[in-house]
Amino acid sequence: MAVQSKPMTVEEFDRFVALPENAERLFEYIGGEVVQVVSNNYSSLVAAQVLIAIGIYLKQHPIGYLTGEAGGYVVAGERYMPDVGFIAKARQPEPSRAAYNPNPPDLAVEVLSPTDSPDHVRVKVGNYLAAGTVVWVIDPERKLVEVYAPGQPVRKVGVDGVLDGGEVLPGFTLAVKDIFPE
Repeated sequence: MAVQSKPMTVEEFDRFVALPENAERLFEYIGGEVVQVVSNNYSSLVAAQVLIAIGIYLKQHPIGYLTGEAGGYVVAGERYMPDVGFIAKARQPEPSRAAYNPNPPDLAVEVLSPTDSPDHVRVKVGNYLAAGTVVWVIDPERKLVEVYAPGQPVRKVGVDGVLDGGEVLPGFTLAVKDIFPE
């Protein structure tokens, strides 16, 4: 949900999110708009299932850093907070301590919630792809994952399918049914 009525520059956004009254809220900067990150328990639960699975994989294969829904990234000059983000140590040897990591993630997982704007999701996916990021867009209502990878056609993986980490998370697999708790 957009929270301002006129477009804002990224510098104005950075000042806006630093205001004391915004300390407890999460924001993204998408297409010149300030968007408050609002989830719901179910979407957050679905994201947590993915986060846990990738986290277990990374304990065995410590190839990078994992962030949850409060981990921000700079992508194409904008500011995004994917529900789950991964960045390889090969690209970034140390974890970022910035509010918005200056490097885009290698994998971004976006779990749709009822307040997500389809236009904002499309902009984010396009910018992620332009930055070389693989994106999993999870639709909890349809129990469907859309996999976007730079230079490749979109792949839809249903509840009976399996996600794989490809070149980003070699050897990682996750049954889509396992990310939906019921």
